[in-house]
Amino acid sequence: MKAVVIHGKEDFRYEDIGDPKPGEEEVVVKVGKCGICAADPKIFHGSAYFAEVAYSHAPIVAGHEFIGEVVELGKGAAEKYKLNVGDKAIAEQIVPCWECYYCKRGIYNMCDVHEVFGVSGPDGGWAEYMKYPKGSIIWKVPTELSYEVAVAIEPLACAIHGVERADIKLGDTVVITGAGAIGLFMLQVVLLKHPHLVIVSDPDEHRLQIAKDLGAEVTVNPEKEDLVSRVKDLTSGIGSDVVLEASGHPKAVQQAIDMLRRRGRLMEFGVFAEKTCIDFSIISDIKELEIVGGHLGAYTYPLAIKYLAQGLVKTDKIITHDFSLKDWKKAIETSEKRLENAIKVTMTP
Repeated sequence: MKAVVIHGKEDFRYEDIGDPKPGEEEVVVKVGKCGICAADPKIFHGSAYFAEVAYSHAPIVAGHEFIGEVVELGKGAAEKYKLNVGDKAIAEQIVPCWECYYCKRGIYNMCDVHEVFGVSGPDGGWAEYMKYPKGSIIWKVPTELSYEVAVAIEPLACAIHGVERADIKLGDTVVITGAGAIGLFMLQVVLLKHPHLVIVSDPDEHRLQIAKDLGAEVTVNPEKEDLVSRVKDLTSGIGSDVVLEASGHPKAVQQAIDMLRRRGRLMEFGVFAEKTCIDFSIISDIKELEIVGGHLGAYTYPLAIKYLAQGLVKTDKIITHDFSLKDWKKAIETSEKRLENAIKVTMTP
């Protein structure tokens, strides 16, 4: 079969590899669509910590956003996952060890072994076929949910996890920095919590318009307007209750610290290409802030599937481009450089 294989820094290859075969409790799917995450260009260029992790596992098939149709079931897999050949199914992006300190406490997205498809463990979804290995967390997806929509399950699950980590209350003022796919999915999930006010910040006017279309009451371009001042003006000088940081930009972190009210909460979900520094005196002495991180999508895949199936979360303005798998390099470039107003870029094997 054809697959995009990571061999090293800026060395991804579209090549022939062997077809996967299922062992006990394993599932092989024909990939319907796969997505490009903000992390993938960073892996390609070697500009993030997990790039070295991927290189250390090379050769490995790239991609942790995928959806497929079951074509083979290993012994016991049908019974364990309630699956039949022909069903649509997705595996969560991490395959936990189920034995470490964190797994035994149910925090499986923090697994010590941390095998993530296409990065640090099993082959990923940038391929014609892929295998969900034993220990995977696999969910059946409604047949009527098209691949064009179902490919958003993974990023939406991440967005839901981030919103849950932010612990948003009724009546909160919420700021989302970064109107990429994760930020725009977060926006839709935040609105389901009925906050007082939602503000979205991004330097891209096209993305801000989409945020408005999806329900953001206020949008701010931080290159044209002082975001912190605007948030203070909208909150009688107090500041926001919560900031969801989904841009992965160091300046956005500093803005978040500055715009939060005392005892406000920053939820950091951005993928960074470089280290960022902030004044911890603000966090402790001045504001007594809470800072929480968000990683992957623990326990949120069923909700993501439900929200998409019921139309509570929309994808049509977010998934903007689709390429054939052989055009993976053009797909990465389109995603990374936001060509033609690209937001979420997918590929079809």
